Amino acid sequence: MNILVTGAKGMVGTALVANLKNIKEGKNRTRPNIKIEEIYEYDLGNTYEDLNSYCEKADFVFNLAGINRPKTQEEFMQGNFGFASTLLDTLKKHNNKATVMLASSIQATLIGRYGESEYGKSKLAGEELFFEYGREVGAKVAIYRFPNLMGHSRPNYNSAVSTFCNAVANDLPFTVNDRNTELELLYIDDLVEGMFDLLEGKEHHCEYPLANKEINGVVYDGLTPFEVKEGRYCYVPITHKVTLGEIVDLLQTFKEQPKTLIIPAIPNGSFAKKLYSLYLTYLPKDKILFDLKMNCDARGSFTELIKTLDHGQVSVNISKPGITKGQHWHNSKWEFFIVVAGHGLIQERKIGTDEIVEFEVSGEKIQAIHMIPGWTHNIINLSETENLVTVMWANEQFDPERPDTFGENV
Repeated sequence: MNILVTGAKGMVGTALVANLKNIKEGKNRTRPNIKIEEIYEYDLGNTYEDLNSYCEKADFVFNLAGINRPKTQEEFMQGNFGFASTLLDTLKKHNNKATVMLASSIQATLIGRYGESEYGKSKLAGEELFFEYGREVGAKVAIYRFPNLMGHSRPNYNSAVSTFCNAVANDLPFTVNDRNTELELLYIDDLVEGMFDLLEGKEHHCEYPLANKEINGVVYDGLTPFEVKEGRYCYVPITHKVTLGEIVDLLQTFKEQPKTLIIPAIPNGSFAKKLYSLYLTYLPKDKILFDLKMNCDARGSFTELIKTLDHGQVSVNISKPGITKGQHWHNSKWEFFIVVAGHGLIQERKIGTDEIVEFEVSGEKIQAIHMIPGWTHNIINLSETENLVTVMWANEQFDPERPDTFGENV
């Protein structure tokens, strides 16, 4: 199919186009049902002639174009409603009944603080225009009322999350007026996956009930979509409700990671995992690289790499030729030793016995070896010329006050 993306240079458009290209070029093979021949990118730099040509050939249209920060309130209607009219008129001109997606906003509900929003009014007018278009020509329209979006965008513009990410990453001042203010956030990757669902005809449909309406025991605020199989609207089901305080606190832990080495809890699908990824996109070049503390002596070096709050830590040990390290045991702490370069011998002996187990290891065949609690152990570099490099994982962070490490030769 041929896909037209309007607003292709915006935050959503940039991410969507890049990921559509991954599918088109066979780099993303998770959506085998989506076959793309051409992607037409339309934005402010294009002409009406471009739009006319694209509308003639498009099989699917993502209309992401819109005005966020106009000089006058009237520009909202001109940018959000006026262009929509031009787009739909051009499709009608070519009798093109391609499916059309509209990126609207939760502000179109005109509920609560959005009641007098000129932006919301322009988005609502655009929605009604698309619904009428679908009825008139028999084309499928998919209207999404997006909540606050979370992706790499210009800071100090229309995204508090981007503003905070940029400020924390670049040591800039910022203000949080109310830490308890809650945002509903849709992450850009989840939005893109929602658009892929739409391309495959697997989109989620919903309605927006009136504020304080109870449905199946749930009281809705009027902004939260209520899933209905044949609902007029579409929505992306994965969003996150978080407070400004939670956001800035997480960002501060991310900022401290190069000093603490601690990776915070970032479960799959969690808000923290997505925010961390976004935060990194705002790092200045001089913060992309950071030094690690190498503990060096005549035997080699030992360097802590990564720590976690509940999954231990990872370190790297370098032993010079002929050197033996370790010769200690732990009560409860246990480790993996993984030799990644060089040639060595690992020995272990259960305390109070004479039985020794030995493992000859090499970077030519990478293996993981358990260091058993209650077994003294060592690692010997068998080479006379090469360093022995060992990645070590321990089940807990090292605590100098309670090291749980007791010297005893194997």
